[in-house]
Amino acid sequence: MSAARAFVHADAEALAQAAAREVERAARESVQRRARFELALSGGSTPQRMYQLLDAALPWSKIHLWFGDERCVPPDHADSNYRMVRETLLERIAIPAANVHRMRGEDEPAVAARAYERELVERLDLVLLGMGPDGHTASLFPGTTAVGERTRRCVENWVEAKQSWRITLTLPVLDAARRVMFVVAGMEKRAMLARVRTERDASLPASLIGATSGADTVEWWLDRAVAQ
Repeated sequence: MSAARAFVHADAEALAQAAAREVERAARESVQRRARFELALSGGSTPQRMYQLLDAALPWSKIHLWFGDERCVPPDHADSNYRMVRETLLERIAIPAANVHRMRGEDEPAVAARAYERELVERLDLVLLGMGPDGHTASLFPGTTAVGERTRRCVENWVEAKQSWRITLTLPVLDAARRVMFVVAGMEKRAMLARVRTERDASLPASLIGATSGADTVEWWLDRAVAQ
């Protein structure tokens, strides 16, 4: 990860604004070139503000939204990534329902993962990822079986530390993306960021993005608190 580019912004708000503008730019460019844009969204707290800032005037009819992971809960549950995206983005944009590809967290985990695997496009244009204080990304948590998956593109994953099932995209999908943007904020993640950007270790799943075939571009979008 040491070769990945880093973009540092003054604080979390500046980071959200800059990341939103970059996603918009990438979306418009992709639509102009290929008439569509395949975007995988991240859950968690950091991207919420970014989704609130995305331009409602984007060509949403040509943009397809995917999810990097999901908690195995109903879509109206407080922990649902889909619910967060719906409240911060979907409710204020004109996007066809068929363009929103949610993971069915309310279904049996293995069934939901297989269904999503069948639905996935061959290659995502842009994947947004976060990084947890333990070095996880998407729902690829340290010590879980999904970290070592190299054949399937989407799997169910039992996370012992959370005592819950998750559905997650796997490294082959993330590595096949045209572009990956990690968006990370907060000084509590500073030490882990330093490790992830300099080590390649299965105990640090975020460090493995780009370690195999490699996404075309892997970038780190950071606020100053975590970058220092």
